[in-house]
Amino acid sequence: MTGTGTGVGKTLVTASICHQLRALNRPVHALKPVISGYTQADFMESDSAVLLQSLGIAPDEGAIAKVSPWRFKAPISPDMAARREQRRLSLDAIVNFCRRAQAKWPDANEGTLLIEGVGGPMVPLNKRHTVMDWMAALGVPSLLVAGSYLGTISHTLTTVEAMRARGVPPVALIVSESEENPVPIAETVETLSRFLEDMPIVALQRIAGQKKPWERGADLTQLVMTPPER
Repeated sequence: MTGTGTGVGKTLVTASICHQLRALNRPVHALKPVISGYTQADFMESDSAVLLQSLGIAPDEGAIAKVSPWRFKAPISPDMAARREQRRLSLDAIVNFCRRAQAKWPDANEGTLLIEGVGGPMVPLNKRHTVMDWMAALGVPSLLVAGSYLGTISHTLTTVEAMRARGVPPVALIVSESEENPVPIAETVETLSRFLEDMPIVALQRIAGQKKPWERGADLTQLVMTPPER
């Protein structure tokens, strides 16, 4: 699960899919291996805690450590956040962590594993590697989440182009309605679909001011139960 940037709704989409698969009695698990802007004082508000709740797991420090082993305080790119704590992210370590989890969920018949990235595909993890390198190393189908804010069309098409050039094209696009929404989300989807004719696009209406919004979104299960051919 990747996005066109930060704050576009990756965690909401991931949590929604987890909740919906569980409602169908299908095994599902989710990881967010790397997270920035994480503090123990507010851990219940973290993306990692949201994912755990959508899986029916009570969030605590131990449970969060299992889904998000690399946690950084500063709400900035992981490489900068790690340097501030005199730490370093290893691409090999992140990939191996994900592969160990994959071994428990070999295919869609056994269960679904969702791996949420951090920021967008070109976010740096360390001096040499980006999230895109992580995605390429895993080689699993990717879903792309975009907002509906002003400028999202350019950001989305640019991200898709970069992912395709690297050999990790998204299999589907989810447009998650932003707080500031200059045009109806259906119009944004229609415009994007003219340039992405071969890509399924799903609109996710914004649900503001409600607890557990991941329980109220559009059905996204078709995107992971029968993923389109890459």
